[in-house]
Amino acid sequence: MAAIRAKDYDDIMSCYLPGQDLFVFDAVPPRQYVGAQAYKDDWKAALGPFKGPISVTLTDRRIVSNGRCLAYGHSVQDYRGVDANGGKIQFVLRATDCYRKVKGTWLIAHEHYSVPVDLSTAKADIMSKP
Repeated sequence: MAAIRAKDYDDIMSCYLPGQDLFVFDAVPPRQYVGAQAYKDDWKAALGPFKGPISVTLTDRRIVSNGRCLAYGHSVQDYRGVDANGGKIQFVLRATDCYRKVKGTWLIAHEHYSVPVDLSTAKADIMSKP
């Protein structure tokens, strides 16, 4: 299986606002990213352990829009793949997105990923599904 290519990250970033106006809260440290390049670097770190195809299944997806310039949405995202040793990788994230319409194209201007936390143990539940 081939590693993820640079073009893959460009494809991922094509749905985000370019430049410094993109703002993201992520589920992993440093938890906050300002600007498209910083977030692209985060995607590289997050997907780096995957070697080969990645399966992403979205559930509970809903997008609401005023139809003109702003929208928001949410989904549960299940990521699956394998690492360099053939071991399985899987995690489930909750995502909330705010979209801005730019020159007729809807782009993510703000994204917030999270996972539930068991408050009695302070441990994240990366497999939680509704």
